[in-house]
Formats: sequence, structure tokens, C-alpha cells
Amino acid sequence: MWARAAAIASTCLLLNGCYLLQAAGGQFDVLRHSKPIPQVLADPGTTAATRSGLERVASAREFAVRELGLPASRSYQRYADLGRPFVVWNLVATPEFAVEPRRWCFPVAGCVAYRGYFKEQQARDMALRLATRGDDVAVGGVAAYSTLGHFADPVFGSMLAWRDTRLVGTLFHELAHERLYFPGDSEINEAFASVVEAEGVRRWLAAAGRTADLQAYEAAEARAGEFAQLLRATRSELARLYGSGRPVAEMRIEKQRAFGRLKFAYEQLRRRWGGQGAYDAWFARSLNNAHLVAVATYRDCMPGLERELRAAGRDLPVFYARLETLRDASAGTRRQALCSNHSADQAGPPPVATPR
Repeated sequence: MWARAAAIASTCLLLNGCYLLQAAGGQFDVLRHSKPIPQVLADPGTTAATRSGLERVASAREFAVRELGLPASRSYQRYADLGRPFVVWNLVATPEFAVEPRRWCFPVAGCVAYRGYFKEQQARDMALRLATRGDDVAVGGVAAYSTLGHFADPVFGSMLAWRDTRLVGTLFHELAHERLYFPGDSEINEAFASVVEAEGVRRWLAAAGRTADLQAYEAAEARAGEFAQLLRATRSELARLYGSGRPVAEMRIEKQRAFGRLKFAYEQLRRRWGGQGAYDAWFARSLNNAHLVAVATYRDCMPGLERELRAAGRDLPVFYARLETLRDASAGTRRQALCSNHSADQAGPPPVATPR
């Protein structure tokens, strides 16, 4: 394990310099802090809360393999407490007048729609450099990610404080990346993992007979879909504006008006939800193109992937097999097959992928 991490670090300077060096160093630190879960459970100093959380993880992982057809890999058999709420911080950037993200290319993951930093300040420093040259930028913390089976991904200490549906759903999501991953296709990869996550949580709650919790989860997923639709409509509006050829000064004004209309539309939606404000924090800032992209990467292609799951009779192995037929297709072809009529930027460049 250490030899692999060292090998990656030694090649970083030949590939993308300091960025990959920090990524390799961060991954090495994660591995260094991780311990086998049985060892943590056997430790008399382990708290009851940690013990309960890790037992839940073990049960969810077994469910994922047995009921969801996800891989019985090395992932989530180790525990790492890094002492911070997020493992990495992702940076997303777009040109000032574009709804497509900038993309960076790396080994294994391919060209990705965002850059992950193990130190928040490094992400914010890079964001400032891009913003200074005129880009729209967004930085957000990420509590878990997948190395696609290349390492034994651990459960992080911060995850154990989550509500159980979020914890279990995250495990399903990250294991789904190990089950199927298209290098260079972020939107499909994240939509696929999100659909598997949602289907898995539904089945997990149903198997436990937690009917009320299942209903609450379905309601939250419905709200998430409506939230994504608001953002999708704004991206469509902005794409038309940016392609209109209008003077830059006019586009800046209309851009801000579009974001103002988005916030007004959310207030109306919030009232229809009975005052439920799940996305209040998301809207409580100055929004830009990059914030829309960060959500779109996960949500824009979900309707198409859910359609595929229904076509497979909600049989997950059949669903996986249907998607496997697109493995050799181009990203653009997959996007057309799975995301057409659901993405605001389908006329733009083809999407590409990254770990969550």
C-alpha cells in the first residue's frame, strides 16, 4: 500500500507538478491514519458512538454487496479520523460567460470538472488566482471520495456523526463508482452513483421496515429534484444569454438579473414546501456560474439514469449491464443517450469525470 502511494508521488512532478504532489501527499496521509475496523472495534478506548457507527457501516457494506450488486472491494473496511469535517475541498471554475466548467486532465480519472485539494487554503488560493483572471469560482468541502478501488477507501470519522441515511447513502454512492466508471465523463459518473445511492437507501429503509423514514427520504429527494430543475432552467437561460453576442456590459447586468430571478423562484418554491428551507444556506451567498455547475455535475443526468433504471425493471444488475454497453462510446454519445432533454448545456462540449 505504501509502495503504491510512494510510486504515485514520485511520478507527480512529471505529470502535473505541485498539484498532483499535494494530492499524493494527501492520499498518503489518509492511508497513514486509517486502521482496520475490527482493530478499532477491539480497542477499549473506542467510544460507544464510534462503535455504533462502524457497526452500521459494516452492515450497510454487506447490504450493498448482497442486495445492490456493488463490489466487495477493500473499501470501507478501514477507519480514519482526520480531525476535520472535510477530507478534500473541491474547486470548480467556469469562464465569466459560460455554463461549462473548466476541466483538468489527470491519470486514471481522465479530464475532470473540478480539482480536489487536501488543504482548504490551497483550494482557495487557486480559486483566487482564477477569479483574478476573470473566472467564476466555487470551493466546497467534500466529506468522502472514491479512489475507484485503487486504494482501500476508509470510513472517515466525520461521517459517523451524520444521519444514517446520509452515511449509508454515501457508502452506496462511492461503491457505485467502483462498480462502473467512465473516465472523462463526470456528469454520467456522478448521476449513476447518485441514482444507485437513492435506490439503495430506499431498499435499505424498506428492508428495515422504516416506512415513515422512507416517506421522508422520498420527500427530500423530490425537493432535491425540484431544486435541480430550478438551477437547470437558469443554466439554460444563461447559455442563451452568453451565446447572444450582446455587449459584455449588458451580459454582466443580465447575468446578475438571472441569478436574482433564481433566488426569487427559490423563495416561491420554499413557500410551496411549507417553509422547508433545505437549500437556504446554498442561496445565502453571491451566486455564479460555478455554483450551478457544482450541482449540475451530480444532478443534471439523473432523470435519464432513473429512466434507464425503470427500463431495467429496477433490476440493478440489468441496469448495470445496460450502461456497460456504453463503455466504448464517446462521452458525447453517452450524454446524448442518457442526458438529452435534461441538461441545460447539452449543446456544449462533452462532459468528463472525476471521483466524488
